[in-house]
This record gives sequence, C-alpha cells and structure tokens, in this order.
Amino acid sequence: MKKLSLRLSMLCVMAFSILACNSQSDQIKADLIIKGGTIYTVNDQQPTVEAVAVKNDKIIFAGAEKDLAAYQTEKTQLIDLKGATMTPGLIEGHGHFMGLGYNELNVDLLDTKSYQEIIEKIKIAVANAEPGQWITGRGWHQSKWTEMPDDMVNGFQTHELLSEVSPDNPVYLRHASGHAGFANAKAMQIAGVMPLSKESLNNQEVEGGEIFRDENGNPTGIFNERAMSLITQHIPESTEEKDRKAFDLAVKACYRNGITSFHDAGIGRENIALYQQMKKEGKLGVRIYAMLTGWDKELLEEWYTNGPEIDSANLLTIRSVKLNCDGALGSRGAWLLEEYTDRPGHFGHETLPMEFVKETALNGLKHGFQVCAHAIGDRANREILDRYELAMNESTEKVADHRFRIEHAQHLHPEDIPRFAELGVIPAMQAVHMSSDRPWAIDRLGQKRIEEGAYMWQALLQSGVPIVNGTDVPVEPINPLASYYASVTRKTLEGKPEGGYEPAQKMTREQALRSYTLDAAYGAFEENIKGSIEVGKLADFVVFDQDIMTIPEEKILTTKVLKTIFGGKVVFEQ
Repeated sequence: MKKLSLRLSMLCVMAFSILACNSQSDQIKADLIIKGGTIYTVNDQQPTVEAVAVKNDKIIFAGAEKDLAAYQTEKTQLIDLKGATMTPGLIEGHGHFMGLGYNELNVDLLDTKSYQEIIEKIKIAVANAEPGQWITGRGWHQSKWTEMPDDMVNGFQTHELLSEVSPDNPVYLRHASGHAGFANAKAMQIAGVMPLSKESLNNQEVEGGEIFRDENGNPTGIFNERAMSLITQHIPESTEEKDRKAFDLAVKACYRNGITSFHDAGIGRENIALYQQMKKEGKLGVRIYAMLTGWDKELLEEWYTNGPEIDSANLLTIRSVKLNCDGALGSRGAWLLEEYTDRPGHFGHETLPMEFVKETALNGLKHGFQVCAHAIGDRANREILDRYELAMNESTEKVADHRFRIEHAQHLHPEDIPRFAELGVIPAMQAVHMSSDRPWAIDRLGQKRIEEGAYMWQALLQSGVPIVNGTDVPVEPINPLASYYASVTRKTLEGKPEGGYEPAQKMTREQALRSYTLDAAYGAFEENIKGSIEVGKLADFVVFDQDIMTIPEEKILTTKVLKTIFGGKVVFEQ
C-alpha cells in the first residue's frame, strides 16, 4: 500500500508539474507582437528594443527580435512597423478633458488671428442658433492677433461689434487661457452688468477678479478671473447627451494624437459621475488621473473622509486636488512680485486665499491626497511654495512621498527655482505655452524677468526635479508634438527666432520625451505601471511616421501619428 501510495503521489506531482508548465506556456504566449521599426523605451537600462510582445493589456517582452519565437503562436497578431518609430503612449500631463470635447462641439476660436475673424464665426453660429439660445466658444487670444481693432481698453477689444452681430442671442467667449471671458450686450443684460458712473465704479468690484470698463464706466465685455462667474452662472447647464458626446469626442482626439493617459486638471461632481459611468459601461477609453476641483469645499471634505480612489483597473484614479491660485499672463491676471511692465501699478490677482492653500496641503498630507496648485506669476509660485513648506513642517503626518505639484510654474523668481527640489514639489509645465506666449510675454515682464525666471525647464531639471509636460488643452490644441517641438527648440511654431528664445533652457530630446511619458507617470504616482516600455507595464504605445529623436527639428511638426495602441489594442490607425 505504501508503494502504491508513493506512486500515486509521484503521479500527482508529475501531473501538477505538467499542468503548471502548460499554464506557464499559455501565459507567455503573446496576443500581439510589434517589430520592424525603432522602438524607444524610455528605460535607461535598455533605451531601444527591436520588438515588443503583449499579453492581454501588459508587456511581456521587450528586447531583440531573435528572441520572439517563444512568445508567438499562429493566433498572435503581428504589427510590422515598416521602419516607423514607436514610443510609450503619451500622457497629457495637464489638460481639461471635457474642455477638449466641448471645444469640438462649441465655437472653436483657437485659430482666430483677429477680432474680425471672431465676428465672422459668431455670425455663422447666430444663423444656426435658436432665438435666445446662448452661444459659447473658447480660444481667442488678443496677444496672438495679427491685426488689432481700433477700440481697445486695457489691451482688450470691446463688445460693440460682437453685440451688433448677435443682438438677441447672448454670447460668451472664453479666453484661450480660461482666465478671462468676452460677453456681448445681451449676455451682460441677463447678468445685470450695467454701465456705471465714474463716481460709482466700485459698486460692482469682484474680489479676485475684474470687470473691464471704459473711462465712462461702460462695461467693455471683458470679465477677468473670478468676475467671469457673473456671466457664467447664467449659462444653462449642459445636458447628459451633450456631455457624453463631448466625452466621446475627447477620447477620439486623444487617440488621434497618440495620447493614452490624461491628467484632468480640476473636475467637479458632474464630471466624476460621468467618468464613473463611462468606466462602468466600458467606454472610458483613456486612463484618467483626475484632480478634484478646489472650488467645491464640500466635495473635498467628502473625499477626505472617504480617501483616494486608486483604480486597480488603471482607468480612473482620483487622488489629487486642484487649486486655482492666480490668473494668466495674457489677461494680466498672473500674480507678480513686481508690477506689470505694460500696466504700471497692476500686479495681477490672488484668486484663492493662500490660507486655503496651506489648509488643503495639510489635509492632503493627512488624508493621502496630492495637491496641484495653479501658479503662473512669480508671486503665486512663491506663496504656494511657502504654504507647502509650512504645511510640511507643521504636519504630524510624515509623508515623504507627497509629490505635491505646481501647475504651470511659468514665471519664477530665481531664488525659488531650487526650492522645488528641496521640497519635493513637481513642476507641471506646458512647453507649448512658451511658443505661444514668449513673443508677447516680454511686454508683460520685461527682459530681465524673462531671462532669469520664465519657462526655466533646464534649470529645474538640473536642480533635480522631473517636469510633467502637456498642453493645457483647450488653452492650446492637444497636439503633443507642438509641446515636444517647443521643448527642444524654444521657438514659436512658426520656427522663430533662429536658435530659440533663451536657448540654455532647452530640453534635450530624451528629456522632452521623458516629460511626456515616464516623468508624467511619476507626477501621478504611476511610474511603476506606465510611462516606459518594460515588462509588466501597460501596453500603451504610439507609432510615428518619423523618428522624432533624430529628424531635423523643423520636421518635428510635420510628424504624424500612424497608430495609437491602448491596452494592447489598436484604437487609432491613420
């Protein structure tokens, strides 16, 4: 009996071993193999590979083509790059996902070069609108116009032409920066914004914002920073159908641009519910790292109580808070230490009390939430760094890896540049803003401040912090190649000036690609699951028709996305 029992035991062990081997064999067989081109991994230990194999949504092999045989079966899908270039899927490090979708639904003004072009677009919108229907749009930027209107107040156009083409439909057009808006007379009438006498101009002051008026007290139609709410509170809320359509358009726009992950910079209850529903229906489509809007204190308290939501499916993670602490440079809302060069006596706006920044930082440390504070001007950046530091020093919660961020960090005082590394604060900077803003930003700041503290990419990198790149869509078009080009050339998208602005601050191509992949993943605590092509990481890739790491810089902007692969599935093909 003992021998029989021993034999049975041995047979069981052998059977188990065979089953285990078969199981292992099944596990390593690839669903997808990609080869035949240049593959940049953003892995310092193995910068390029010849082939990649994928099982389900994960990478199971990255290496030499000769080693593929063990992973391939007759069922394995093959993608031959045919000499094209592949990188990890790109990560939009700071954008507004629904803003991207709605920019495709509403009046898109990003390409307008004059006030008259805006008027022509609104004429078309009025012709297609119902009587009394609100007309909304976004994307105009007066500093980028090639011709200026005759009548301007504080460097901005006035509403008369807009009101003339739309006398009965209220119109509200958000500035490209999102920090100012332009309304016609009908919209202002609905909002109750009326002309004032010189003696009573202070009667409609808005804390943290400004209604632009002419010398006679008449509103010009421009609403800066928090004054925008006077108009926006009257715009009808969107419908569920429109929200879902905008969401779908945003996903498709990401795919067209090789973007597989998106840091959504500030969302409220409605968007959270929409994203959760889209995930439930299997329609999320892009990996979203969402920041809770800091405007809703009740929402924050609820999340502090319940804690972060870190998605095991790697689709929707909510573990950060977005604070809007100053305005934009274009609208002169950025909060500066010294007055604007082109508007003496004006320093911009503190749009959120700094005490609330400290309070939020303390809550973040206590409850496990990253804090991401918008700051463009040098004073806003300094004040936020100060509050972060105070919170870190006062907190009883010892959080070594908080990864607090400053969104934009566009203009810094030289003394504050090393503080990012000292405090472990990540700058999330959108390189394309340099291309768009630098030609006129010098008028706002003057040469000294520009040279010493504006768009200081290399100085920050050399200090020891990563940079998270992006576009701030819909402030800029979502095209990541525009930000990549700006990162490595410091030129406008028209290729000027020769040699680039402040060329010592250029990123290398390796740094620029990393800022859109692995460093962006780091900025969301996700560097272990995405951002580079390594075994065990998510199979998110983008395929370009040119080698962006070696082609002449003038060809970068002509590069096209051939394929976007999300979780091992081809979701876009040129």
